[in-house]
Amino acid sequence: MLHLLNLLAAIALLVWGTQIVRTGILRVFGENLRHVLARSTSNRFSALLAGMGVASLVQSATATCLIVSSFVGKGLVATAAALVVMLGADVGTALMAVVFSFDLSWLSPLLLFSGVVMYISREKTTVGRLGRVAIGLGLITLALQLIVETTRPLTQSPVLREIIVALPNEISLDILLGALLTVMAYSSLAIVLLTATLASQGLVPVTVALGLVLGANLGSGFLAMLSTARADVATRRLPVGNLLFKLGGCAIAIPLLPQAHVLLQDYVHVVQQQVVLFHLGFNILLALVFAGFTGPLARALERWLVAPSAPPGSTRPQHLDKLALATPSLAISCAAREALHQADVVETMLRGILPVIRNNDLVLAEQLRDMDDTVDDLYSAIKFYLTQVSREALSEKESRRWADIISFTINMEQIGDIIERVLEDVEDKKIRKNRRFSEAGMGEIADLHERLVSNLRLGMSVFLHGNVRDARRLLEEKAQFRDLEYRYANTHIARLRDNTAESIETSSLHLDLISDLKRINSHICSIAYPILESAGALTQTRLRHSRLAGMDTEQGADTQASRLHSTHDG
Repeated sequence: MLHLLNLLAAIALLVWGTQIVRTGILRVFGENLRHVLARSTSNRFSALLAGMGVASLVQSATATCLIVSSFVGKGLVATAAALVVMLGADVGTALMAVVFSFDLSWLSPLLLFSGVVMYISREKTTVGRLGRVAIGLGLITLALQLIVETTRPLTQSPVLREIIVALPNEISLDILLGALLTVMAYSSLAIVLLTATLASQGLVPVTVALGLVLGANLGSGFLAMLSTARADVATRRLPVGNLLFKLGGCAIAIPLLPQAHVLLQDYVHVVQQQVVLFHLGFNILLALVFAGFTGPLARALERWLVAPSAPPGSTRPQHLDKLALATPSLAISCAAREALHQADVVETMLRGILPVIRNNDLVLAEQLRDMDDTVDDLYSAIKFYLTQVSREALSEKESRRWADIISFTINMEQIGDIIERVLEDVEDKKIRKNRRFSEAGMGEIADLHERLVSNLRLGMSVFLHGNVRDARRLLEEKAQFRDLEYRYANTHIARLRDNTAESIETSSLHLDLISDLKRINSHICSIAYPILESAGALTQTRLRHSRLAGMDTEQGADTQASRLHSTHDG
């Protein structure tokens, strides 16, 4: 009983080690891996190499499939190219199984010691994350040693040998068992290594081990299918296609298993090597045979799995891919795209203010106010999505981007609230009282509005690209907008002195409106601060002595404006 418990513990350690390596590699190289996969699909050869390289690093074809599936779902990678990447990814994981099949007992203590030192001393840096990867690799090699040691006493048990001899040599049952074990362990690599080790100890016949290897390959395909079961239709195409290739490969391999067993015995004398080389050979042949069929299969999948067209003007979250949460850098990109979607809704609201004021359009005003609920819902969805991304899993650059997205969405949500209040004031103080602005006053509001829309577009560009020069321009626009607000407040006061009837009737609304537009502009310009701060372009204090006099004057204008509010309200 104790030997069996030790074996289960060693298997658990093997599975855990592969998980640590996978998550560690994604944390360190996640963004670079995305770029490699996105840019290496121009031809089949480069796509195969990209899949092999990424899967070898991540040590999981399933994780690679989830990343590439997200690209397919967003339209960044064609389905045919993604299928080629996955054929290469399967070869990459098989290569790692061959590497781990060698005697690496000398490497395990070195990896564990150096990994722990790196992780503890510099936990939140890239060195610390690489130390975590080294710990995972050390655990894998240690687990394989433990499996060998714990299975040695089991092989000497007469009862166990009788059970093994009595097992039916049924290939379909072996494949089914291998697939189930892979799904349970969430790692085909771990199951292949376990099977090879058990076969080398005589606990599993080689013929059964080969069937288990085929099942492990099928299991990795089922894992990807299960992981994307709730994703959109376009995202599910790649796992389905990858599984179909594996099913086809198994159908071809099953009749050839006896010949493969004989060839392996003739040319490879170590049982453990026989199992892992069969796994490698199966995936290499899979890539060679099916690489030419990726195009027809992709077209068939696009006919079978048709993505429903999104309704026009859809305001639901469109880019918050739950599959991407497994890859922090990809999740950050999804959140950034959704933040821009939120900003698009805010821009629609902002553009609609002027037609409402000019045309006294109550219907449009109500539609625009309803859109604020959409802005709030998108803000909540983005915030909740980002809270599911572990901050510890992010690099320093990604952590800054995480904070920038949160700040951006907060600003957009507050702009939406201000616009809603502006529309309510316009309805109450202008439309329902059938009042209108003077021609000069309307021109001033239109000028501020035009600048505001332009600044919002610039702010979205700064958020997307992080260009320091554009961020400086945005802050310059903030100063110009403040000067315009001050000047237009003074010209409005001059019209009041001239007893302009329209100006007197709408004085409170006019001053409130230009003040609210200035507040909106301040929220837009706040987008520039994180960019400039990261670039070291901000001084310790943003106040300049040369501007103090102007600020005092502006404060006086604000006081005068507040007095006019109380005098001309309504």
